[in-house]
Amino acid sequence: MSVVHQLSPGWLLDHLSFINKINYQVHQHHESCCSKNEPTASVHLDSMSSFGSSAKFIASDSTTKPKNDDGGNCEMFIQKYIFRSELFDITKPYITSAIHKECQQNNEKEDLMNVVKKEISISTLGKKRKRCVGFNQGELDAMEYHEKIRGLILDGSSQIIQEGLKSGFLHPLSEKQDKCNEPITLSFDTCNLSELCEMAKHLPSLNEMELLALQLMENDMSVTEQDLFSRIVENNSRFTKMITLMGQKYLVPPKSSFLLSDISCMQPLLNCRKTYDVMYSYLSPLQIKQIPIPKLAAPNCLVITWVTNRQKHLRFVKEELYPSWSVEIVAEWHWLKITNSGEFVFPLDSPHKKPYEGLILGRVQEKTTLPLRNMLPIPDHKLIVSVPCALHSHKPPLAEVLKDFIKPDGDYLELFARNLQPGWTSWGNEVLKFQHGCPNEEADE
Repeated sequence: MSVVHQLSPGWLLDHLSFINKINYQVHQHHESCCSKNEPTASVHLDSMSSFGSSAKFIASDSTTKPKNDDGGNCEMFIQKYIFRSELFDITKPYITSAIHKECQQNNEKEDLMNVVKKEISISTLGKKRKRCVGFNQGELDAMEYHEKIRGLILDGSSQIIQEGLKSGFLHPLSEKQDKCNEPITLSFDTCNLSELCEMAKHLPSLNEMELLALQLMENDMSVTEQDLFSRIVENNSRFTKMITLMGQKYLVPPKSSFLLSDISCMQPLLNCRKTYDVMYSYLSPLQIKQIPIPKLAAPNCLVITWVTNRQKHLRFVKEELYPSWSVEIVAEWHWLKITNSGEFVFPLDSPHKKPYEGLILGRVQEKTTLPLRNMLPIPDHKLIVSVPCALHSHKPPLAEVLKDFIKPDGDYLELFARNLQPGWTSWGNEVLKFQHGCPNEEADE
């Protein structure tokens, strides 16, 4: 379960647990040359050096089953992978040395904020709004928004974090750890998939081709760049499949599919003539408005957008983007990033970086909208609290958090995705990025 605790203010999530429960098991068949009366040998499969992912190979097992009556045996090898725990080993806040000094500065800024509020309140209609020297309008808007949600973040997170400490999921940082632990440093291979998507624009008329989805049938299947850019790749089996692209191996979870492309080549997603009950995306203002959400959305589709703390982005989603998609806002949530000991990764009142991000939830409105059956109404002002991944821009999973508010047998789509997950279609030019970049670890003996 990725949900460690569920309380009235929100949820405490275990991101790593969610990834590893996906069942990254690769089943491989091997035909034995032995007769049915001869013993068969069990072979240990080593970690593949070309698998440059965030995962590590942990174990292999084998079972032997009769293949046919002529005496041949079919041996199945099961390779198990888990993702690396150090990706979520965030023991210290990102800002530590200047916290005390910054708190003093924040107290001064709060005093200035009170002055600003007073000036705004006494400004008369038709006159230019007065500003406090040193703050532009965007900063003033951000400070005002922060003051509105500050109490919600503090009070709600306190309950959730205390529950995590009680259960032992979160643990106080010992003095020894505080002195000895060094910041996590991860080396990364270059991921060229987004560059490949750019090159794909020059291939002949990909958007005009209506090819069937590429079904992953073999256990280790080589996929051509042309296949990736021209059609959706699907794994409809109960087991993880491994694909090879440009010499790099990737794991495709059970019951998942993806399209690797940028905004200019997403026609294969439309060609499958499928609509989705849930869609969520990361905000990219220059591109997101081009996405044909009305063509992809099923009635009552739940649309979720991750929004940074820039107020112009928040206003864009609320006042421009969602109205253009006929999406009615139903709730605003926040993701709070903490360390393994329950500290905020940034000071809450930092003027530069905040420890939280926003999620705007809305439903597609239509004239013939069907009633919401077997789904609870979505509550407002909830918190999602989790230890963030060390990889940049990797968001926490929402599947278990949303299960009470969506159709259990629905179709789900993640836009601008950076990873694959069971039961979801993932689209974007970095859908395989999470499985790229971290050094390999050899198989356990």
